[in-house]
Amino acid sequence: MGRSYFQDLLSSIAERGRELIRGDSAAPQQSAGDLFTMTRALLSGRGEASGVALAQDVLGAYATADKSTRGAFLKSLALDYGPEEERLEKAARAYLDERSSEAITELTAASEPRRQEVIRRLNRAPGGTAALVRMRQNVLELLRADPMLSPLDADFSHLLSSWFNRGFLVLRRIDWTTPANILAKITEYEAVHTIKSWDDLRNRLEPPDRRCYAFFHPQINDDPLIFVEVALTRDIPGAIAPLLDLKREPLSPAEASVAVFYSISNCQRGLAGISFGNFLIKQVVEELKREMPQLSTFVTLSPVPGFAKWLAAECATVRSPFIHRAGLEALQRLRDPDWMNAHAGEVGEPMKEAAAAYFIKAKTPQGRPIDPVARFHLGNGARLERINFMGDVSPKGITQSYGLMVNYLYDLGAIEKNHEAYAEQGEIVTSPTVQRLLRNASADRLALPVPQH
Repeated sequence: MGRSYFQDLLSSIAERGRELIRGDSAAPQQSAGDLFTMTRALLSGRGEASGVALAQDVLGAYATADKSTRGAFLKSLALDYGPEEERLEKAARAYLDERSSEAITELTAASEPRRQEVIRRLNRAPGGTAALVRMRQNVLELLRADPMLSPLDADFSHLLSSWFNRGFLVLRRIDWTTPANILAKITEYEAVHTIKSWDDLRNRLEPPDRRCYAFFHPQINDDPLIFVEVALTRDIPGAIAPLLDLKREPLSPAEASVAVFYSISNCQRGLAGISFGNFLIKQVVEELKREMPQLSTFVTLSPVPGFAKWLAAECATVRSPFIHRAGLEALQRLRDPDWMNAHAGEVGEPMKEAAAAYFIKAKTPQGRPIDPVARFHLGNGARLERINFMGDVSPKGITQSYGLMVNYLYDLGAIEKNHEAYAEQGEIVTSPTVQRLLRNASADRLALPVPQH
């Protein structure tokens, strides 16, 4: 997975272009450190070789610039590299006068911000794609405090969505023989269940009942974009600890009937908002079915990252629209730091009933589930299958969800129908077990006042 022939070719072109630039006394020199001047020159329509060299110099200068200079550069792209106003006005008038296909073509071209062309030209440099992903990460980091960067972020999102569409992505299996630099990045990027050691990583990759798959992009061929960890089991699991147990007995793949997606991690923060997960799951299912036709069930064992915060807020109210009176009373026992030992039997069922309401009734202002993991899997056409009490009793699991985990079922014959129901009507497809929990949660909406401590 080293440097590709194409990358070497670009480097050769860049070096030739740099020689041409050195021979042009009017050309801006990188030694001046003028990131802004080099960017203007990059957009001025120079030849291919010199353009590649300039793009490489711009990215190099940006990479070594301090935080303030980077911020100023990104703001300049957002404010100073919009459409050419004179050309746009002329094209708009021509369209209103002519309504011809030629006028539409010119109007479309004239309305494109010039910063998109800057980004495209930067992408020609060796390593340009990876550098632009990092640059977009910087934009996202600054965006909350500086909304004026929104147009630049929109352009990055537009271009990266094209460059990282499914047709360009390569699915690779990650196993214990994968190069160490890739394995180190899998350890670094794991966002759901921390990989604590090389033995832990080996336990997830080497046994015959474990699989890991990742998407790569040809221009970033040694850095995964997203990966999924899979366990092969006989039954649908309700807890994560047995799957990660270093002392467990591996299962022969021939005995497995269930494939469990227990961790999905996005690796590149600069690609936030550009979805790969739905393609990844579907392709991994195809790979697994091809290798093991006997597999009949495909499920997740998923975290519920926002549940504890939501439940605490509901329990702090005098009246909850989601949880009945007796349930709220029982859930007050979660205030006891030792609730797992002292009150697990009392809070288990009320917590699952509250979780059913959390997934199905609680909504964002856009009318979608408030849980981000639920939005992802339901949007992919999965069914909310089962809610598992004490599924993750790690400190992280207790903090984010009081240990709750859920299974989403990918029924291959119903995925498209479920997806359409969710996308068009906001319908959440659930199992009978979850439906029963929801009915119990809604049985009595009169809430008791919260005890004062």
